[in-house]
Amino acid sequence: MTFSELGLHPLVLKALEAFEYTVPTPVQLAAIPPALQGRDILATAETGTGKTAAFMLPALTRTAELPLNGAATPRVLVLAPTRELAKQVTDAARKYAKFMKLNIVDVVGGMPYREQLRLLSRPVDVLVCTPGRLLDHVARRRIALDEVEVLILDEADRMLDMGFLDDVETIAKCCPPTRQTLLFTATLDRRMAQLAGNLLRNPERVAVESQATAINVEQRLHHADDLDHKRRLLQHFAAQEEVGKAIIFAATKRDADTLAEELSAAGHAAAALHGDMDQTKRNRTLQRLRTGQVRLLVATDVAARGIDVRDITHVINFDLPRSAEDYVHRIGRTGRAGASGVAISFAARADRETLVRIERYTKATLEVHVVPGLEPTRPFTTGGAGRPAGRGGRPGGGAGKPWHRNGESKGPHAPRGPRPDYARNDNHRGDARPDHAHARREAHGNGKPAARAKSW
Repeated sequence: MTFSELGLHPLVLKALEAFEYTVPTPVQLAAIPPALQGRDILATAETGTGKTAAFMLPALTRTAELPLNGAATPRVLVLAPTRELAKQVTDAARKYAKFMKLNIVDVVGGMPYREQLRLLSRPVDVLVCTPGRLLDHVARRRIALDEVEVLILDEADRMLDMGFLDDVETIAKCCPPTRQTLLFTATLDRRMAQLAGNLLRNPERVAVESQATAINVEQRLHHADDLDHKRRLLQHFAAQEEVGKAIIFAATKRDADTLAEELSAAGHAAAALHGDMDQTKRNRTLQRLRTGQVRLLVATDVAARGIDVRDITHVINFDLPRSAEDYVHRIGRTGRAGASGVAISFAARADRETLVRIERYTKATLEVHVVPGLEPTRPFTTGGAGRPAGRGGRPGGGAGKPWHRNGESKGPHAPRGPRPDYARNDNHRGDARPDHAHARREAHGNGKPAARAKSW
């Protein structure tokens, strides 16, 4: 089936033809027809499956024949967890609306208020926002949501992870109860099911099979003794000709800066991307990556959410992510649009439990590779298919012997075992697993809206 058979507006089809988009992806094929019928949608789809078009194309079709609204009273409202993802959605919407007379605006944290007020002084058809900044403008009566006809939540699971549940529910209450709601998430757990139950009315369920084990992404695992061993492995891969453009994931903003500086000092075109950078600098860094001025981008999870650069050849997990779902999102940065890609992960002994969760979630065993001359010197015991090695399923332990997360036996006189690598390094200081507040500050800047606490 082609896009022309889905019932989209002729001007939307004209834009798709101009960009040579002809065949919908599975999530688009499943979500667009019921969305065009006005049904609420609950879709499980990961990054890289074409979900942006799955919700934006029917929303634009619905808006095409409607009269213009007043200033800052959008008909389509899209919520995204981060500034980068909001920018990506905005760019895609403008592309699909190329031949339509629609004003599409993004309002995100970290951007100057004066510019946003200028944009909101004109009639707005499609508004793409991060939750915090949107509520700030609503509280100051700069945006009215009483004429929203389509509410879209993109990567809703990430918004919940970042602590935006109350904000999302407050925004939904500001929209008309007769609105259409399209909710897209990578995972569907109990919290997400509860949110969907509160926001959606008899939704059409759309589920796209996980791309975690996509055949066009080769996944490699390298055992590392410590942080210094990781750094030497990173310098080795940065110097390889096969590594074109790469995204390197670090646990903290400080680590991202440090690694980018070390790579630059070694002669590589490297840059960092994280939430302490202002939006202008972040946009400039991403543009330099797209144009090839930057080859190695060192990023944190929150900052990298929504990055859409088609020619990324490698993803390197310098630090493993906090969750298996984040691992899937990370490796999805490469192997896009049918191209092949490579995902390389460094893991120390303290990462064994994380590896078990990743293998269990992806239903695949990460193949261990060794770089000649950079072999690990410490034992790293791990079993296949998401199961720790050793008798009785315990890593390195005998049957019936309880095991400590660092590989040591528990007991009244048992040694505590080595601390995790991130805790031994001054650059981590125990914040390798940021809490919700940390993630919110990174996504939306460190300032808080002045009127928000009073108004809500």
